[in-house]
Amino acid sequence: MDSGQLAAAAAAVAVVAFLYSSVGHAGASGYIASLTLLGFAPDAIKPTALVLNILVASIGTYQFVRAGHFSWSLFWPFAVLAMPAAFLGGYVKLPADVFKVLVGVVLLLSALRLLVRQGDPAETHAPPRGPAIILGGIIGLLSGLTGTGGGIFLTPLLMFAGWARTKQAGATSVVFILLNSTAGIVGHAAGGHGVPSIAWLLAVAAVVGGTLGSYLGSRKFPVRTVQVLLAVVLVIAGTKLVMLW
Repeated sequence: MDSGQLAAAAAAVAVVAFLYSSVGHAGASGYIASLTLLGFAPDAIKPTALVLNILVASIGTYQFVRAGHFSWSLFWPFAVLAMPAAFLGGYVKLPADVFKVLVGVVLLLSALRLLVRQGDPAETHAPPRGPAIILGGIIGLLSGLTGTGGGIFLTPLLMFAGWARTKQAGATSVVFILLNSTAGIVGHAAGGHGVPSIAWLLAVAAVVGGTLGSYLGSRKFPVRTVQVLLAVVLVIAGTKLVMLW
């Protein structure tokens, strides 16, 4: 990896961290998209995304909880099975071709979610506990397998089902992402897989972008333009992965 590639990766991570954290996410799918476009190997992308996710989600958790958007009663049913499932997903190492297609589909679905304009539901209601626990486990497993934190799935679920408003969904998702990403990286390490040095080199860029984005997003930052820009990046990367399979 030359200095130009490192500089491009750092710039991309900082921008992704800023944009994603402003909507209550940590950026894993964006990191995956950016590092894929820059030619990084799949084996390095997954753990790098998890490490950066943990850093940005930690900052986002502090900002969104401090702003008063977090609800424990909404969060815990989704978290019960999510962490052990994320650990299992992080432990499993998929073949490169399977990984590419799975991540490609994840990115395309993420782009679709971002392109769909969403407003707050007129009314919200508590999710049924049993389905919430099961759905949390499924999202946790997928997050561990792909190196994402699961927020890209949880946020639209909470909003489409009428279980949370935008800021509350973001706060729930960012804490969910933090726990899942931590479980995923522990599972990754337990499977005998290391963390590439690039993850630590990109950490500073992620912290800078995540701090500014989560501060603005937890309070007053508009998100529609951000969603469209992110969707474009995800469509490019997701299509590339699926088409090259």
